[in-house]
Formats: sequence, structure tokens, C-alpha cells
Amino acid sequence: MKPLFPLLLVALSLLAACKPKGPQFTVEGQITEATDTMLYLEHLTLGDGVVQIDSAKLDAEGRFSLHGSRPTNPEFYRLRIGNQVVNLSIDSTETVRVSAALPSMTLGYQVSGSGSCDTIRQLNLMLDSLTRQVRRVADNRDLTLAERDAAIAQLVQDYKTRVKLQFIQNHYGQASSYYAMFQQVGGQMVFNPVDDPSDITWFTALANSWEMLYPGSQRTLNLQNIALQGHRNTRRRVIEIDMDDDKVSETGIIDIGFPDKTGRQRRLSELKGSVVLLDFTAYEMKGSQERTLALRELYNKFHPRGLEIYQVSLDRSEHYWKTMSEQLPWVCVWDEEGLDNDLVRLYNLQSLPTWFLISRQSELVGRMEMMDNLEREIEKLL
Repeated sequence: MKPLFPLLLVALSLLAACKPKGPQFTVEGQITEATDTMLYLEHLTLGDGVVQIDSAKLDAEGRFSLHGSRPTNPEFYRLRIGNQVVNLSIDSTETVRVSAALPSMTLGYQVSGSGSCDTIRQLNLMLDSLTRQVRRVADNRDLTLAERDAAIAQLVQDYKTRVKLQFIQNHYGQASSYYAMFQQVGGQMVFNPVDDPSDITWFTALANSWEMLYPGSQRTLNLQNIALQGHRNTRRRVIEIDMDDDKVSETGIIDIGFPDKTGRQRRLSELKGSVVLLDFTAYEMKGSQERTLALRELYNKFHPRGLEIYQVSLDRSEHYWKTMSEQLPWVCVWDEEGLDNDLVRLYNLQSLPTWFLISRQSELVGRMEMMDNLEREIEKLL
């Protein structure tokens, strides 16, 4: 036995070295009907995207215990098996317990040990109900487009009122309130931080509360930046760019390339052979959400026939750009230099938003100011 004793000491030393340091939190429980699947615990960060922090292979019983370093302010995590996820928040909670069956994991789970996690569960169920109602209205061809838009707007407004009064009011510093303010339906944020004065007021309330509770945290700074930009937008309509010289050629394009939402580099020239709407925008501008809806209608109508959209965001916040563009079906890229770049000069951008229409032969056939009927011009090129 003597020769084994030093080896045991080495093994114990290695285990101690691998163990995460500092206070830990635990997410444990049971996922049934998930034999031999991998369960991941992931951190939904602001700056680095989704970061895996622990994992386990489930057996026939599906029991698990996953761990991570406890955050200094409320943070967001998720359990994931394939496309099925359970959204969680962790602050001072040491242990959260989750139970679910894999086929209905995303909406059918139960959670204990954290009031915020259970509130997030309720919010997800409510959002799913809203999404289904919106789809029914959108598919109702007995209504005109204007009637559908009005009905959907009313559904969203009713949802916002309920969430504000039932979940957010007097709970501004909670993680579940932060989570609620960033919910999306149909690829659009339910709460409009761009140009809705009422919603901007609620973002401001959260920002003030988080500044008192978690001063200097990334989440606090994110709320403050959003609230500040929202207040600016209520005072001005567009971003003006002071440029005089025209450097955009009427034939041929200036190729550009930026990372998309997944970090993949996407070049404009990759879309050669399609009719391309090259769109320069900033989601932080007033009127952005309405414009995005209009682009969706355009894309849905013409994409099957060969239209592509290459959209360049000049927003100052990468996180805000990712949040707003997450569910958009076209190519969305971000230029981290914003308005202070050579691209603005090369394409002679006088204001945002501005779009250019490019033919299948990669010829620049016009820009926004030159065309009074975009659909008609696209029809010609297709």
C-alpha cells in the first residue's frame, strides 16, 4: 500500500487545484427523458456572449449538480440540452433546484430556491402566450394589414402594462425585472428603449436602482447607457453626418466586411448574384423598430425571389446591437467604429438610416434619395 500513498496525495492535490476558487453557486435537480444527453450550464454575459461554465452527461435518472462562481451582482444563466433551455438568474442564491422533462423543458420546468428564477419562469410563460396571440392575429387574413398592426400593438401594450404593474413596479433592482425589460416578441423588444418615452422612464428607474445596489457593474452601465440614449432620442429624430464629397460610384461597389452576430466575418461581395439592399442604420435611433418591421415585410416578400439585405449597424453598444438584431433573418453586421470611420466617407452617408440598392451584377443602381418606390425598383432588378 505504501507506493499508492504518494499517488493518492498527488491525485488529491490535482483535484484541489481544479476546484474553482471563491464562493460557489449550485444548480441541481433532475431532467427526465434525457438519458445520455449532455446538459450545459452557460453564463449569458454582456461582453463575451454565451460562456459554458459546467456540464454533465445525464443518466437514466437524469439527476445533476452543476456549479459556478457566484457573481457579485445579479447575472443570467441557462441550462441547455440542444435547443431546450431553462433561463435562470443568480445573485446571492447558493442553490437553485430545477426539475423538468426534456421534451417540455423550456416552458414546462419547475424551479425552487430563487424567487427571481421563478418570476422568470412566469414571464417566459406569459411571453409564449403573447407570441401565440400575435401569430394568430398576423395570420388572420380577414383583417387588413392596418387592422392587424393595430391589434398586435394593443396586445403588446396590454402585455407591457401587466408586466410593469405585476412584476417590475417596486422591484426595480431585481434580476427578473432586468430580464423582463429585454424580452422579445417576433424579433422585436417588447419594451422599446429607443423612442417610447414611457418605456424609457422604466429603463431609467431600473438604471437608478441598479446604480444604488450594484454601482459600476456591467449590467448597471448597460441600463444607464440605454436610458441615456433613449432620452437623447426623444429630443432628436435622426443622426446627421457632415459630409460634402461624393465618393460613391454609380457602377461597382466598395466591398466591406464586418463580423455578424455569431462573430463570423461577412463580406458584402459574398452576396454577388443576388439583388442586395445595403442598409446603414443604428437601432438606437428613434423610429428604428418601425423601420425594422417594414424591412421584414420587404424581405419576406422578395427574399424567395433573390433579395438579400446586408445591414450595417453603427450603434455605439455592441450588446444593444446584438439584442436588437438577434432574431432578424438577414445579414446583420456591426462596425465598432460607429460614425467615426472611413466607410461613412466612402459611401457619403449624409444621415442615418440610408440604404443602397445593388444589382445581381454587383452594380450600385441607386440610393435612398434617388428612389421614391423601393418595391418597384426591386421588382425591376429581380
